[in-house]
Order: sequence, then C-alpha cells, then structure tokens
Amino acid sequence: MKELEISENKKELNALCTSVRRLALTGEYRECERLISDAMGKYPHAAEPHNLFGVILEKEGDHIAAMKHFRAAWALAPSYLPARQNLDSYGTFFSRGRTAYDESDCPEEHQVDYTKGSDAQSIGYVDRRK
Repeated sequence: MKELEISENKKELNALCTSVRRLALTGEYRECERLISDAMGKYPHAAEPHNLFGVILEKEGDHIAAMKHFRAAWALAPSYLPARQNLDSYGTFFSRGRTAYDESDCPEEHQVDYTKGSDAQSIGYVDRRK
C-alpha cells in the first residue's frame, strides 16, 4: 500500500515538472507559481516543488530567492540531481549550463576509476585508470 502511494506521489510530481516546464516556456510564471505552491502544500518534504520554484524565480530575475529554493530542494533530497545541477549552474557569476526542471535535464555522470598508490618514498598518489 505504501509503495503504491509513493508511486502515485512520484507520478504527480513528474506531471508537475512537465506542466511547469511547458508553462515556463510560454512565460506563464504566475500559473507556475500557483501549481508549485499547491504542490509544496501537498508534498512538504519533496524536493521537486522547491527546485521548480527556484527555476521560476531565476527566470523572473530573483536570483537570491531562487538559490534559497535550490538549496532547500537539495537539503530535502541530497541525491536529487536537478537541484544540484541548478545550484552549480546558477551559483556562479556567469550562469552556465541548462536549467534542470527534472532528472531528464541532467547529464549522466560518468564514473571515473582511480587507483591509489605510493612511490618509492612512500608518497601517496591517485591515478586515473585508462
């Protein structure tokens, strides 16, 4: 029963991300804010509404408030990649990268294998495997 509830919640949050993306592309920020505010009330511990609110605030030019919502999303779910990507993208003087509305906007992370070792003088090093 609990798994079904979690699945339904995830579907609703994914639908929210899709709706907000569509509305934001047409400049309907007030409608986005209404949808996101409703979702924040319904899902107070979900990262998605905070991340989306940060995106809308950034598009409206309220950078400081946007960063607060990206940090809130990241604090609620540290493994939520869109919040981390938006923090990285907008947390610089010159914004780089794309806006992440949901996980589909995040590039896959490539894991790099490393080896640890030490030389003849017992000085440690890390080497990237090829």
